[in-house]
Amino acid sequence: MCGVFGVWGVPEASRITYLGLHGLQHRGQESAGIVTARGDQLYSFKRMGRVADVFNESALDALPGTVAIGHVRYSTQGMSIVKNAQPFAVEFAGTSLAIAHNGNLTNAGELRAELEAAGSLFHTTMDTEVFVHLLARAKGTLVDRLQKVLPRVRGAYSLLILTPDQMVAVRDPHGFRPLIVGRAPSGGPVFASESSALRLVEAVAEREVEPGEIVRVDADGETSHRVGASLPQPHQCIFEHIYFARPDSQIFGARVYEVRKAIGRRLAREEPVADADVVIPVPDSGTAAALGYAQEAGVPYEMGLIRSHYAGRTFIEPSSSIRHFGVKLKLSPVEHVIRDRVVVVVDDSIVRGTTSRKIVRMLREAGAKAVHMRIACPPTKNSCFYGIDTPTTAELIASTHSVDAIADFLDADSLAYLSIDGLHDSVTGRPGFCDACFTGNYPVPVPQVRFEGRLTERD
Repeated sequence: MCGVFGVWGVPEASRITYLGLHGLQHRGQESAGIVTARGDQLYSFKRMGRVADVFNESALDALPGTVAIGHVRYSTQGMSIVKNAQPFAVEFAGTSLAIAHNGNLTNAGELRAELEAAGSLFHTTMDTEVFVHLLARAKGTLVDRLQKVLPRVRGAYSLLILTPDQMVAVRDPHGFRPLIVGRAPSGGPVFASESSALRLVEAVAEREVEPGEIVRVDADGETSHRVGASLPQPHQCIFEHIYFARPDSQIFGARVYEVRKAIGRRLAREEPVADADVVIPVPDSGTAAALGYAQEAGVPYEMGLIRSHYAGRTFIEPSSSIRHFGVKLKLSPVEHVIRDRVVVVVDDSIVRGTTSRKIVRMLREAGAKAVHMRIACPPTKNSCFYGIDTPTTAELIASTHSVDAIADFLDADSLAYLSIDGLHDSVTGRPGFCDACFTGNYPVPVPQVRFEGRLTERD
């Protein structure tokens, strides 16, 4: 759950990257960082917090050059502390190198133990640092080194790597995470996790970095290289379309907003509510799916829940006499839309179920005659190990409860999920998606249990 952004040959590169990271802020709010290059030096600034809180004029002035990479982080590997903020910058093979990573390596523990046994000293707890140590032990140009070491790495990675004289963009052979190539008004290449960030800086999206592709940029232009001779079937993260990507982005060859509306239409056909008076979304991630549901069902669509965009990650909570304070801080019911009506509530997913339970109670307290929950994906039964932060499988309510039991827990009049076939039929664009969080079909071996420091794997 991170976002990466990079520009080459662009005036005020640090400020352009700052804006680009704003366009990716939804992908990570824990920390933000930018590294620029000028001459034979790299300049780095990173802190904990959101982009607008981390950078000010003086910080950006201290990042000179026409080349930059940036990163926003939501940790899936490594503690949420400043030393794990990215881009990660090191002295490397007689020069300097910075790396920004979106994804998650499933064999990071195994590789780290091997490298430490051979004498490598790690400075962070991030799986990203594994790349640096592997590259340091290889020989040749940066592209040569990448082609040698990346076949050893398993899992998800969309990378931007910067040295004083080149930038390299890399996407793993399965293509789990998105990575877009665009063109700035100045003509220089721009890389971003999503097209929404390109639009913000007036860059034009050109294509995706292909699964298993290495794109190198230097003073002589751009060249494309491959990771390995043959590629596996693509396994793009289907959850990007359901929840994670911004609805105004285009990823994996499809428009996210249109995919979410199609999901909602299919959900309405599969799981109608005969006497529904109104369809409302859980904003913001359920909005497009709810609109599709309402259009297909012929039921009025209303914003029955209003989301506060000023609710931060931390707040001062009053006494326990105010029930469900956290949810009320973020969502507020529009009572005249809900009162005395049969309400269909469309949300993107249910994880632990605690938030959904509070939403149902909130709607009942606002006077709803009945509350029917409709979920724009299949039951989430398995953890993600490829870069989406999810609880352990035991914490996922659908892994231990039937749909009827979850409905009882939520106190909903009914609960229904989109089918797995309905999900795949709704997602257009390039074929080949990872749906392991729903099916348990992991395309790359993943950690299953951790016991006394030993890691076993599930094929």
